[in-house]
Amino acid sequence: MRQAGCTLVLTALVLGLTSAPGFAERNLVPTLERSFDVCPDRPAEPMWMQEIPLRQANQRVLVQDIYRAQNLEGIVEAGSCACEIQFPSWDAAEAVFRERHASDERWEMLQASDAYNRRANDVRLEAKAICETAGNW
Repeated sequence: MRQAGCTLVLTALVLGLTSAPGFAERNLVPTLERSFDVCPDRPAEPMWMQEIPLRQANQRVLVQDIYRAQNLEGIVEAGSCACEIQFPSWDAAEAVFRERHASDERWEMLQASDAYNRRANDVRLEAKAICETAGNW
């Protein structure tokens, strides 16, 4: 029984090594550039968010959570999943962050992120249905 297990492991190892060149032939090149099938002209995150130091990453996450909640709520309010509603500029989310959260402690930002995520999740299914109908999800 032990020999059969060793043979199985050895076979899997040999197959794994011999199939590795197959992956190399596919010419997969990792990239940080993102392309989208739905709403390809999405606005980029503000530069300050992209360049934020790691110790302050919670600020970036909070702005992203605000943006997501605002967008999903906007879809439901408008009853439309047009790209400009689904992916508006980041200005409104940045404004909310600066007015309400910029001076918060880290733990307060984490609590705020949680609240925005709950808001987004409350309307997500309704927004998804609107966007799926429009072929834009």
